[in-house]
Amino acid sequence: MKRISADDKAVVFQLSAREREAFVRILQTYPVVPPAHQPVSKELNNPRVAEYQRLLDDALAEQRAANQRHLHAWLAAPERFQKIKAGYRFTLERVDSEWLLQVLNDIRVGHWLRLGSLEVGELKPQDLDPKLLPIWLAMEMSGYFQMSILEALEG
Repeated sequence: MKRISADDKAVVFQLSAREREAFVRILQTYPVVPPAHQPVSKELNNPRVAEYQRLLDDALAEQRAANQRHLHAWLAAPERFQKIKAGYRFTLERVDSEWLLQVLNDIRVGHWLRLGSLEVGELKPQDLDPKLLPIWLAMEMSGYFQMSILEALEG
């Protein structure tokens, strides 16, 4: 994923066909973080914690559903990926950059949680059960796309 231009409205990247396919496939896995992952409190003796937890879970579910709808429409936009000789041109409007980074972060963190929340140095693909390799790869690729976007936005 290589930045080819940027202005105050958008950043334009060049992706190979394989990068585009991986990017779209990873985005289509959203959401990955389990719905009940965000506890409202660790203080379980408060009688209102269950009510607050339900309110938080409902708000997060609504946000995830809205993000999914936006993501599907965003990916379906015909101008999103334009075929070029060297692969694809991908345009990311700056107004969508924070939202897309949050989606990618959910995917990365969700897969990290599925792998047992191990320290990064402990997550070596050769040590994982082969059934977990797709999860590890999705985590790593979503991190790669996050870093590529962040570097392009800053640079």
